[in-house]
Amino acid sequence: AAIESAGLVTNPNTKIIDASTAHRTNPDWAYGFPELDKSFRDKIVASKRVAVPGCYASGSIAICYPLVKAGIMPRDYPLVIHAVSGYSGAGKKAIAVYESNERPQGYDSPRLYALTQAHKHLPEIKKISGLDYEPIFNPYVCDYFAGMTVSVGLHARSLAKHVTLQEVWQTFDAHYKNARFVQVAPLMGE
Repeated sequence: AAIESAGLVTNPNTKIIDASTAHRTNPDWAYGFPELDKSFRDKIVASKRVAVPGCYASGSIAICYPLVKAGIMPRDYPLVIHAVSGYSGAGKKAIAVYESNERPQGYDSPRLYALTQAHKHLPEIKKISGLDYEPIFNPYVCDYFAGMTVSVGLHARSLAKHVTLQEVWQTFDAHYKNARFVQVAPLMGE
């Protein structure tokens, strides 16, 4: 529907901001994550078509893009992404089940889904992060309304170059130094 709707706009000066997955990997659309680097910001400013990043994709790309760009994570890295989210992003039907007094007991614990590895965010994560292959993606939905965490494990022997934990943190800190909406937490220890 988003592709069809965008096609109905005839005025070339109309700016379209699409929150669906329809245009996130389309090279004719700007990818709406300006903190990734100047090229993303410039394309957003210049474009009349902007695709809003997905939630899991934003968390994943925020980690992977700087590592690939810095030459730490090779483009063919065998990436596994673990993500945990509240149920608010699961849609109206899932929200109704989670908030029901008669919900199934299984909803009390974190629930792994997307086991077929066909999750809608995988093409977006691959393309925007600069990866050669789609990662394995393990998302969990949990018994709380909102919030998300994404983690990417790094196997030192599979990285493009040897780096310490401090150097990985410095990569993120430098990459997001002037970002308005992305903050790099202090390194907690090794």
